[in-house]
Amino acid sequence: MKILIIGNGGREHALVWKISKSPLVKKVYCAPGNAGTSDVAENVNIESTDIKGLVEFAVNNSINLTVVGPELPLTLGIVNEFEKRGLKIFGPSKEAAEIEGSKVFAKYMMKKYKIPTAKYESFNSQKDAKDYILSFQPSAFSFQPVVIKADGLAAGKGVIICNTIEEAVNAVDLIMVEKVFGSAGMKIIIEEYLKGEEASFMVFSDGEEIVPLASAQDHKQIYDGDKGPNTGGMGAYSPAPVITDSISKEIIDTIIRPLISGMKEERKTYKGILYAGLMIVNSKPFVLEFNCRFGDPETQPILMRMKNDIVPIMMSVVDGKLKGKEIQWGNEPSVCVVMAANGYPDKYEKGKEIGGLDEAKNIENLRVFHAGTSKIKDKVVTNGGRVIGVTSLGANFEDAIDRAYKGVSLIKWDGVYYRRDIGRKAIPISRKSLDI
Repeated sequence: MKILIIGNGGREHALVWKISKSPLVKKVYCAPGNAGTSDVAENVNIESTDIKGLVEFAVNNSINLTVVGPELPLTLGIVNEFEKRGLKIFGPSKEAAEIEGSKVFAKYMMKKYKIPTAKYESFNSQKDAKDYILSFQPSAFSFQPVVIKADGLAAGKGVIICNTIEEAVNAVDLIMVEKVFGSAGMKIIIEEYLKGEEASFMVFSDGEEIVPLASAQDHKQIYDGDKGPNTGGMGAYSPAPVITDSISKEIIDTIIRPLISGMKEERKTYKGILYAGLMIVNSKPFVLEFNCRFGDPETQPILMRMKNDIVPIMMSVVDGKLKGKEIQWGNEPSVCVVMAANGYPDKYEKGKEIGGLDEAKNIENLRVFHAGTSKIKDKVVTNGGRVIGVTSLGANFEDAIDRAYKGVSLIKWDGVYYRRDIGRKAIPISRKSLDI
């Protein structure tokens, strides 16, 4: 088989790595890829939003399966265009990808199909949104503070947590007037703040059947201790000890299955990966968001633990034959530490030479997944906000964390930044609930 993977981040490097291990695969392409994917696949100089160019490449190179990494081409309808040409592609249609493309639509689905989520209101007028905020009484929300979200795609950053009415009013202006998240802020959602433990839960779906992946937990905030603004993700670990077997069953029964069946009822049949960003409140799961693709950086530690060949599972999704498929997972936990450019998630510099990559690669049970990198002659340089995801396996969480940070300590460039607490919160929980 010849496989085309679309995207240029750490998630795509992890997918290239995993897919290239399949005995079914003869050749892997990545468009546009990064410095890391070029070591495993052939990078193709086509942007992920150039749907026409990608279709033509797939036709001209007899691609057997295309795997879409990022959300933007999915919401633009890349799956629809590939299928029109009779090409096999892994991911949801434009109509189904609306579950991530519009938070207002996602909330509509959750309300209609009784999926647990935070109480909310949606607005397309800044005046109406501000009037709503100014009308708050102490009992208006059962949790404080409140959360204000841009409706559209914002690369994981379109969320502002507001501790006061003044902060909430300012957030409305930032999103709807100053357009800090661009056109994503044409509409907003204002919802109650759920206090608990976050977790990520992904499943394969062929529109009818589902096969769950291992759980994971992302670290969204830029600073240690979950402080500061949201990012695309500063690190992740798998499994998430907060997702017990009973909670996992509840997630599938009360969230995943109702959403998949609801999408079919709405004539938006969902095929691909469905990602549920969750808050576990008093052992009950609530949905924070749905995404229409693999999470990043959660994919990196999850694929490190996956024992199966992923290609037959993806083909089963595309062909509608997922029933009976299972995934085997290694017992070892995995930790991914994201190394970022100084200034991320705001302005940052590019073009910094990265050192220590070869030394880190020599560490057993450790993978260095590239995200924002490129090659200039024989040098690897920074080319994005999130630059590297150092991902390890360990006998237990302590071992996995130590191994990941050993790799991190070897990789250097001018202005490198990373959190120093990735995975730490899993240790006390894991000792009580996991036999690892």
